Amino acid sequence: MRPKLSVTRGPAFLLLLLAALALIPTHRASAAPVEAGAPFLIEREGRTIAVEPYGPNIVRITLSTRRADALGAPGYGFTGRPSASGWSQATDANGYTVLRSDRMVVRLAPEALSRPEPMPLDPLNQALRNTYFGGPPSPGRFTDMLAIETAAGKPLLTMHRWSMIANAAANPAANPAAGGAAPAGDAGYRVAATFDAPADEHVFGLGQHQAGLLDLRGHQIHCWHDYGAIGGETVCVPFVVSTRGYGLIWDNPSKTTVDLAINQQSQWSSDIGERVSFFVIAGARSDEIYQGYRQLTGATPLLPRGGYGYIQSKAIYPTQDQALAVAKGYRDRALPLDTLVVDFLNATRQGELDLDPARWPDPAGMNRTLHAMGVRSMLSVWPHFAPGTRYYDMLLQKGWLIRDVNGVPDHGGYKPDAIGPNIDTTNPDAARWWWEAIRDRYIKPYGFDDIWLDETEPDIDPANDIFSIGSGKRYYNVYPLFHTASVYEGNRRDFGDSRRIMILARAAYLGAQRNGTVFWSSDIVSNWDMLKRSIPAGLNFSASGMPYWDTDIAGFFSPSLPATYRPEHPPLIDPSDVRDNVGRFTDYPELFVRWFEWGSFQPIMRAHGERMHNEVWSYGKQAEPILSSYLRLRYRLLPYIYSLGYRTYQSGAPIMRALFMDFPEDPNALDLKDEYMFGPAFLVAPVVEQGATSRKVYLPAGADWYDYWTNRRFSGGQWIEAAAPIETIPLFVRAGSIVPLGSAITGASKDQVIETLRVYPGADAAFTLFSDDGTSYRYEHGAGSVTTVQWDDRAQKLRYSGTLRQPKQPKVEVVSH
Repeated sequence: MRPKLSVTRGPAFLLLLLAALALIPTHRASAAPVEAGAPFLIEREGRTIAVEPYGPNIVRITLSTRRADALGAPGYGFTGRPSASGWSQATDANGYTVLRSDRMVVRLAPEALSRPEPMPLDPLNQALRNTYFGGPPSPGRFTDMLAIETAAGKPLLTMHRWSMIANAAANPAANPAAGGAAPAGDAGYRVAATFDAPADEHVFGLGQHQAGLLDLRGHQIHCWHDYGAIGGETVCVPFVVSTRGYGLIWDNPSKTTVDLAINQQSQWSSDIGERVSFFVIAGARSDEIYQGYRQLTGATPLLPRGGYGYIQSKAIYPTQDQALAVAKGYRDRALPLDTLVVDFLNATRQGELDLDPARWPDPAGMNRTLHAMGVRSMLSVWPHFAPGTRYYDMLLQKGWLIRDVNGVPDHGGYKPDAIGPNIDTTNPDAARWWWEAIRDRYIKPYGFDDIWLDETEPDIDPANDIFSIGSGKRYYNVYPLFHTASVYEGNRRDFGDSRRIMILARAAYLGAQRNGTVFWSSDIVSNWDMLKRSIPAGLNFSASGMPYWDTDIAGFFSPSLPATYRPEHPPLIDPSDVRDNVGRFTDYPELFVRWFEWGSFQPIMRAHGERMHNEVWSYGKQAEPILSSYLRLRYRLLPYIYSLGYRTYQSGAPIMRALFMDFPEDPNALDLKDEYMFGPAFLVAPVVEQGATSRKVYLPAGADWYDYWTNRRFSGGQWIEAAAPIETIPLFVRAGSIVPLGSAITGASKDQVIETLRVYPGADAAFTLFSDDGTSYRYEHGAGSVTTVQWDDRAQKLRYSGTLRQPKQPKVEVVSH
């Protein structure tokens, strides 16, 4: 339950107060530099307020009734360091404490101006109310008003109040006889902060939420991992980006409820903590905010180059022979493929960390064959250990399994003898062992390339469990950060810069992007509604500082269809030649084609799902040539996509971009749930309606646009009806773009040259190309080739900055309409 707000603290008065204060002239006293290495502190009646710069446009705000907690370091996920260089502090003539840099101003109101009052009532009315509602203010609720603005005076964010209210004891004493290591109790406080929410503010991010929302304004968001959430799993990344020009990172890993722009205010409230702690990043452009997020939580490394190609999977390829046959099928058809996935249920028992020899007689030989074909392998390794398996007793003895408060390993809802509890990778020793077991049982002897870390919520609800770092209630959302780090950091520790790895995981948290991880939309249902809702889910996840996201193309779970099922419209793909694969889901081949077209323009392209067959030739003779053409297009665009990956590594900028990022001045573009930019050039508008052969597309103002398929040019700021026959996804290119197109290849390990630099005129343009070995981390030390290509639209000339390392220069193609 959220804290009840006092009736004497209405937002209307606060708005009037702020407006009045804006009219009072302020006079800065002589400013003093902020002391390096220490936050600026204010002590008020048993509470501490700390303001700590992390750069000219980044501050951390911490408030607590416990001084030591207000002074404590940020929580898990943060790697950035404080920096007060260029900041000064002063007290102005109105009593405000003012901290200032050349980018940002923080104003803390004096206590007298922080206390809101309601509109006055007549004395009798007030006296009658006091009988029931009078008395001292509720303990734990505070009105320390703090405003943040740009150096030019543009308001960004105002915190009106905060609270820190003691919880009842959350966990009973651990049972020492059962080996428990839990604290005697973990009550803590329920902490919250309330901010202003102007009518023109739009907010994005907070991880993955699959209810179909893009703009989160006016909604309550449950920010915690929930595999069973209606519509698909929710994943918490407590970071939002606002159209007012700021990002806010909430530094609390417990279950958090965020009410956005309700009654002209936004409130963040977390179940357990000892302080309110959050970061504010100011940015004139959204990418500047993502640069700040990168600074605070870590850079997103480049994936292996093959990770940007095509990943083929299904649930499951159960044998070595089937896996090899699938790879051979792609090569026999001269179709691109880079990664083949060996999904779960590959072991003799869950937790043996083996491959069933009856089904996988020679894994090393299988991988040698795949590698000879230029195909990487990804292996699913679950973190569960069933009782009786080879490691269970050792893990139990060492306390490396997630346990309940009584010290008993938590099996969740699974059959205890079949699945077992999760390993506790928040324990550094357990995390090291976990990585070394994967290394020594799968990577070194068999040659698997990449690792799928499923079940990373963890899927066993940790609310009543104990991690090595503390209670599951307190650290509800952090397991995926630790679990993905165990493999990424272990790989870097043991292989140095030589071996780049890609990890696939189902949940994330602040900072998890630095672990070489691709996150996917979890086990979603295969239907048209899910396709529609997946697009804004991915856009908000990308907006949360997590650049690598994808879906199971065409969904994971097959819906149970009645015998009377009929699609709403005649299917655009004839299913008659694949009836054994799709059953009565007669429009599924059409759904697969539409989802595959969209998947070609996701940061990662991966097909997966519970189906008998799931390859591009599995959905009929009408579907196969369409799917093949988009596979080939994906690989022609590989120089563009890989260069975007390098751009993301350098800047933190998302690849899949909701339109608010690039067109903040166009109100029509702020909440378009089914369009987005793919890098700086492409506007993608997936078809999400069954039977549709056209769709309305909004072309944002501020640019002209070219239809990719016809080269027809359109003015921005208008809706158009775009043709969308089954073989066409509406796709537009912004005027003032350079798109590099590579030679045809069947895998990213093959030599590829840039055949064409396609220029879309109408504005000056620039694009930075990056290439390197695609398999190592040596790019972090300057290895690789960086070439900036620039188009002078007035002179109609292209020039290079840097060297394009290939045998001959690409053809330059200037698009005309």
